[in-house]
Amino acid sequence: MKLLHPFASTFIGMTLAFIGAAVPAKAMMLSHMSDSHAVGLQNYIDALVRRSRPGHLGVAVLDLHSGIEWQANAEQAFPMMSVFKVPVAAAVLARIEQGKLLMDQAVIVKRADLESGTIRDHFQGEQMSFSVRQLLTATVSKSDNTAVDVLLKLVGGPEVVTAFLQAHGIEGMRVDLGERDFRPVFDDLGPNQPPPVNETTAQELARLHRGYAAYLVDPRNRSTPAAAISFLRKLWGKELLSPASTQHLIDLMYAQTTPSRLRAGLPAGVRLADKCGTSYTLENMTAAFNDIGILTWPDGHVVIVAAFLTASKASQGERNAIFADLAHEVATALHP
Repeated sequence: MKLLHPFASTFIGMTLAFIGAAVPAKAMMLSHMSDSHAVGLQNYIDALVRRSRPGHLGVAVLDLHSGIEWQANAEQAFPMMSVFKVPVAAAVLARIEQGKLLMDQAVIVKRADLESGTIRDHFQGEQMSFSVRQLLTATVSKSDNTAVDVLLKLVGGPEVVTAFLQAHGIEGMRVDLGERDFRPVFDDLGPNQPPPVNETTAQELARLHRGYAAYLVDPRNRSTPAAAISFLRKLWGKELLSPASTQHLIDLMYAQTTPSRLRAGLPAGVRLADKCGTSYTLENMTAAFNDIGILTWPDGHVVIVAAFLTASKASQGERNAIFADLAHEVATALHP
């Protein structure tokens, strides 16, 4: 069964026309679930897409028990922001399994390497030593920007992560840059280029709007919701890593409790192993607001959810509510 809905357009400042095409939303039926049940959840997801406008919401949901999948704008590539830290961690764990890295090997982080996050907040002196294990924890559980950039260098660069994904049949998810590399895009500046001398407040704002518009159409570090579902399904199924490495990464995802997006809508007893991604908000525009995760029930039921919201003009509370409501509807519909 396929359901179609229009994909709205939005405009940023004077430079960006971010126009999408109609993208099919689908609910693939199995005989043991009624069409009305599946259509009900699909209709709810489609209503969330409309509620998110003029932002663009992409959703994919997969019930591993039944094999049924629900999608809306799931083939559109969305900016990942910190969601990319999970595939980076997976690629690092794969290198450890291959004997190319050690979990407890020491890695020197210099003050010049610092980006936002807990490492920078607690950094002392000109350099500190961290184990790969510590960097993985900081990357996934704490979403630390310094840690993921250090791991990217350690593993051999973003292209190694994308090659890892492609080698496992995951198309539509790509890693091209680290956290530091996107700063010049948002700032509309060249690498290591400072802001213009004597720049006025109005000129700075205009420059930031240009950078924001450029980020919204930048094809790098993007994923489709469908690709995110594929990644999480293969991770959970131990197709990407050994059982021990798989459990280690999923435990790091369980430990991410802030921000609480999908988690905020889940009933008691449902666990979520997830990774969020968030851009900064310029005036009333948020370029990326995401969460992908694996929902598990005590009886072994597993549902995978990926939700990406881009170019949103909604308030933070409204954005949080969209994700919480999605999680609540999925959980109650698929495991009443």
